[in-house]
Amino acid sequence: MRMNVSPEPGQAGLRPLSARSVVLSLLLGAHPAELPVKDLVRLVEPFGVGGSTLRAALSRMVTAGDLRRTDAVYRLSDRLLARQRRQDAALMPGTRAWSGDWEMVVITATGRGPAERAELRARLTALRLAELREGVWLRPANLERALPDPLHTVALTYAARPDEPPHDLVARLWPLDAWAAAARTLLARTSAARSPADRLTAYAAAVRHLLTDPVLPPGLLPADWPGETLRTAYTGYQRELAATVGPGERAA
Repeated sequence: MRMNVSPEPGQAGLRPLSARSVVLSLLLGAHPAELPVKDLVRLVEPFGVGGSTLRAALSRMVTAGDLRRTDAVYRLSDRLLARQRRQDAALMPGTRAWSGDWEMVVITATGRGPAERAELRARLTALRLAELREGVWLRPANLERALPDPLHTVALTYAARPDEPPHDLVARLWPLDAWAAAARTLLARTSAARSPADRLTAYAAAVRHLLTDPVLPPGLLPADWPGETLRTAYTGYQRELAATVGPGERAA
C-alpha cells in the first residue's frame, strides 16, 4: 500500500531562488502574465537580482521556450500559460457536497515504458487521486471537475462505494498528519519572513505544498486542518504581488 502525498522535507520545501525562479513566480502570479523589462528590473531588485543577471536569465528563458518577447515586453509561453491555468485551478479547487461516492480509476493500458508510467502517475496525482494499489487510484467524489478525456484511453473510470470505512481508507491513502505538520511549518515561515526574497521563497514552497492538498470532504479531515488557512495566506500574498504591478505599469 502506498502513501500518496509526500510531506515536505525538514525545511518545508524551501529552495533558494534563482533569477529564473523569481521571474516565473512574478509572471505566474500576474494576470495577464506579461511585464515590460523596465518593470521586471524594478520588481526583481528587492529579491537580490541585478539588472545584468536578470537580462541574462531572460535571454536564456526565451531560448528555452519559457518566455516570449515582443519589443520590451516578456510574456509566458503557451506552455507556461497552460501551467498557470492548471496552478490557478489547483490552488482554488471547486468542491461540492460529498454523497459518499468515490472516483475510481483503473489503469488498463499495458506495455508503457517508465517515462510514460511516470507521466501518468503525475497526471493522476495532479487530479488529487491516490493509489490504493498498483494501477488502482481513487478519491472521494467531492471535486467539481470531470476527469480529462485522454485518461479514458488508458483507464476505466467508475463511481464506487468501498466497503472499507471512509476514515480508514483515507488514512491508508494520505499521510494527513504529516501534510498538516508541514503546512503549519510553512504558515509559521510565511508569517516570520520579512525580506521580499524570504517571503517569495516561503510562499513558493506553500504553493508546492498546496498542490498536494487532497482537498477531502470536511468530515474526513482531522480537526484543525490547515489547508484553507494556508490557501488564504497564499491568496493574500498573491494580491500583494499583483498590487505592485498596476495595469498602467504593464504598458511597454
